[in-house]
Amino acid sequence: MIINRYLVRELSKPLVAILGILVALFASYSATGFLSDAVDGLLPTGAIMELIGLKILISLEVLIPASLYISVMLSFARLYGESEFAAMSALRVKPATMMRAVLTLSGYLALVVAVLSLFARPLAYQKLHEIAGRTAGLIDVDSMDAGSFYVGRHGTRVIFLGHRDGPGLPARDVFLKLQYSDRTEIVYARLAHMLPQATPDSASQVYLSDDHIYEIERENGQSDQSWQAQGLVVSPDGDDGGQPGYSAVAASSRHLATSSAIEDVAELQWRLSTPVSTLLLGLLGIPLSRTRPRQSKHSRFATAILIYFGYYLLCTSARTWVQHGAIGTLPGIWWAPLLLALFLLSALYKQAPRFSFTR
Repeated sequence: MIINRYLVRELSKPLVAILGILVALFASYSATGFLSDAVDGLLPTGAIMELIGLKILISLEVLIPASLYISVMLSFARLYGESEFAAMSALRVKPATMMRAVLTLSGYLALVVAVLSLFARPLAYQKLHEIAGRTAGLIDVDSMDAGSFYVGRHGTRVIFLGHRDGPGLPARDVFLKLQYSDRTEIVYARLAHMLPQATPDSASQVYLSDDHIYEIERENGQSDQSWQAQGLVVSPDGDDGGQPGYSAVAASSRHLATSSAIEDVAELQWRLSTPVSTLLLGLLGIPLSRTRPRQSKHSRFATAILIYFGYYLLCTSARTWVQHGAIGTLPGIWWAPLLLALFLLSALYKQAPRFSFTR
């Protein structure tokens, strides 16, 4: 029990560090896109942190198995290199103790990944879609740069600012297109500036001066109109197509279990495969961490990374093939974890005759 706790502790230390690094890198990558949208006025700055948190929660089902896989390799390679396993062998500690320690930690993490994948991930996607739908209609014209076209999600709004001396200053030569169900309005204004908002969540309003307005009917071209106005208040915010439609990634696991649609089946199989992948990747780190005498403890690290990326590519490709009907729902995506399990058994079998702690 002491040896088992010691091995679990030695595995947990790099696991926490690696997971923290991967989360930080993923958060930085996600923040880049969100900050770009916020600078362009397409996303409120108050929603950035919430969106990044939801993205991290969704990614944990992939980051945790990867962190476990790398931590097992690094920890056991160090223990081999410092002859700690040789000392354990002298104390008649069996190799099964090493397997038990990895299996214990992998089992607990597999349960965590299962909860994240089956319950937390769909809730995070639902919240993500809700925020995206709520913020898609909010545009901050004061943050927009001149010389660029800003297009809504479904092309229902297009804004172009010809000239601007600086952020927050009135824009000149403004082009605005508003698409409605029955008509299209095109507005050209000499000057435009934002009006103060009553509340942070209220629709933004822009005052346009010296306007030329063109109204084009969708069906009856005889009713097209054009006129001029000295001043006009318009709202560039709007609905870009209503509420988001059904998405399998945001559906509950209970709904997926009762659905026969191939998209739902592929999504459910993905959620169920993540804890299995966690167990397999944790155990795969054992044979890959073993090195020969006088061999660098990091000599197999590049090979192990290629194996992980190859497996992840197989899983994502299998899910896509099932969603598009290229592969039936049986075997579905399960052939990818099966290949990894066979590779794991093969690696353990090759080391079985010399599977000991001694160098």
